[in-house]
Amino acid sequence: MKTVSRWFTRLFLLTAMVYAPITWALEPVYSDFFGHAIKGYDPVAYFTQSKPVKGDSDYQYQWNGANWRFSSEQNLQAFKAEPEKYAPQYGGYCAWAVSQGYTAKIDPDAWSIENGKLYLNYNRSVQKKWLQDPQGNIAKADQHWPRLLVE
Repeated sequence: MKTVSRWFTRLFLLTAMVYAPITWALEPVYSDFFGHAIKGYDPVAYFTQSKPVKGDSDYQYQWNGANWRFSSEQNLQAFKAEPEKYAPQYGGYCAWAVSQGYTAKIDPDAWSIENGKLYLNYNRSVQKKWLQDPQGNIAKADQHWPRLLVE
């Protein structure tokens, strides 16, 4: 029995050594039960169409541990070229929650773009709180985010 236990321990340690650098390099992305970022909505559409647009399973891309969907090939290619430009801030978690020091899921319809960056919120009621002081909330969220990455 000890031999089996040692074998599993060694296997675990070896696996951790191989995958740990990859995991540490990734920023967590909020995804739904199916692994879709932004609940399957197209991140590029927020910028190009100024509204949330449901992505299509024909246009998908794996990035940062999540499956991103797009409404067109053009949007998919734009994201592939510059994912950091289009991906929501704070890994797609509710930006207001991050400004308060915790993470929460999002509603794709509760969003805003500030200084060329996409911010998502839990719901429209929370979005109203976010929009009362977006710059102040961004400053607070930026302070909390690095700590939330390791918790």
